[in-house]
Amino acid sequence: MPVTLLGAAEIRALAADLDVTPTKKLGQNFVVDANTVRKIVTAARVTSADRVVEVGPGLGSLTLAILETGAPVTAVEIDHRLAERLPATAAAHGVPDGALTVVAEDALRVSELPGDPDVLVANLPYNVSVPVLLHFMEHFPTIQRGVVMVQAEVGERLAAPSGSKVYGAPSVKAAWYGTWRLAGTVSRQVFWPVPNVDSVLVGFERDTDARGTEEERLRTFAIVDAAFQQRRKMLRQALSGVLGGSSAAASDVLERAGVAPTARGEELTIEDFVRIARA
Repeated sequence: MPVTLLGAAEIRALAADLDVTPTKKLGQNFVVDANTVRKIVTAARVTSADRVVEVGPGLGSLTLAILETGAPVTAVEIDHRLAERLPATAAAHGVPDGALTVVAEDALRVSELPGDPDVLVANLPYNVSVPVLLHFMEHFPTIQRGVVMVQAEVGERLAAPSGSKVYGAPSVKAAWYGTWRLAGTVSRQVFWPVPNVDSVLVGFERDTDARGTEEERLRTFAIVDAAFQQRRKMLRQALSGVLGGSSAAASDVLERAGVAPTARGEELTIEDFVRIARA
């Protein structure tokens, strides 16, 4: 029996049955359009050979589209009502036993996942999308690529190159793990409730070479945070607190790293920040 997808009426009926009202607190906007969830799965190039992790499956519309490919899915869901119902929804829609594993936990706290997933596909809750992505990239090195749907501003920030107006700390931290790109736009009308923001798809590939040790990552991220907390300041001033306590000490470190002390954070690539951390 082939896997069938959820329709808009069935999604609303499921929500009513569970007494679930989508909440802003949990960033819940359910996708009610089958073409959109298939578009996300296609953008992620999911095949039956992949092991997929999905964050925030909700009522299961994207989950079923992933399972339709034959790939097994581990779904991480914070709302226990949704987590408990998802296996029954999957079974009713033709998903074979063993293809879906549900982890009823907060995605920001989960530290172990069954099946060593290698692809991340998700419609991420907008209020925690960047922290969730960075948490999963840090804790699950088996994840090699993925596509996530996020608020347009967040997606543009994640994919921004250095020098761009929207380039910031999330752009640099994401680049520690790999390369990020915009992979498509999504209409507001495919959601229930309709959000008051635009959405985009962001694709990523993890770099095959590790960028540095965990100690170097923590040091680099602290420098990144300091550089963008006062993004209009020159680095010798913005980084004085984390590089020796004075602008003179910071200038010395920056010069050793081959970075101009008069530069600003938005001009630097992840490689520049790593060199500063090592200097």
